[in-house]
Amino acid sequence: MPVGNDDWVHLRSCLTCGHVGCCDSSPYQHASKHFADVGHPVMRSIQPGEAWRWCFVDEEIG
Repeated sequence: MPVGNDDWVHLRSCLTCGHVGCCDSSPYQHASKHFADVGHPVMRSIQPGEAWRWCFVDEEIG
């Protein structure tokens, strides 16, 4: 499913390796796929004004 010019995704960064992926509300869900592929458990938001982290293992925000 291609992303059009009007689609906006929120970016996440892996705290283990620095991989940047889009959030689960995006068409491709790159952040979740990164966890599934390599098992790195924690992503953080890299959106301006956001300072939270998400742990895929515990399914908790911090």
